[in-house]
Amino acid sequence: MARIPTDLRQHGPVGRLTAWYLTRRYGAVLDSVAAVAHNGRVARAYLRFETRVAGWRKLDETSRCLAVLAAAAVVGCEWRIDFGYWESVHRGVDRRKIAEVARWRDSDAYTDTDRLVLGYAEAATATPPAVTDEQVAALRSRFSDAQVVELTSLVALENYRSRANAAYGLGSQGFRDRCALPTAG
Repeated sequence: MARIPTDLRQHGPVGRLTAWYLTRRYGAVLDSVAAVAHNGRVARAYLRFETRVAGWRKLDETSRCLAVLAAAAVVGCEWRIDFGYWESVHRGVDRRKIAEVARWRDSDAYTDTDRLVLGYAEAATATPPAVTDEQVAALRSRFSDAQVVELTSLVALENYRSRANAAYGLGSQGFRDRCALPTAG
């Protein structure tokens, strides 16, 4: 149960307009946005930053999504795992790769590069961070320095998102369920 109210309508006309936009864009009001809306300055800064992050394009979609999902899984944020699954499907990432993030070490769904990204995301999310020189060297053998910086920044941002949402008490909103493949017959 959310520890912070997630009804955007209580925030007047701006809240109602935001609720309309989110419902149109995502099919539901995002609880994470509704929670942060209680502090206008924080909400505006966060949304501006997220808008800028959406323009980062150095990494491929699979690496981006795997890094975000791995960090959310380490933190244990139900909301981000749920929304991250939905977001990854809509970005065209292989559903099997998305579904098996929590058990990536044992899955044959991943390439060597995927495994580097997943391991790095987990290490960067650990408290304290457990990133090694060897991990970064391995990443730099496959990615440019600009891509490694973007990867690191995405993991750090996901740590912020997941930890804040977990503290707000946000659970799954059913985004993953909306990605289910239709059954035949």
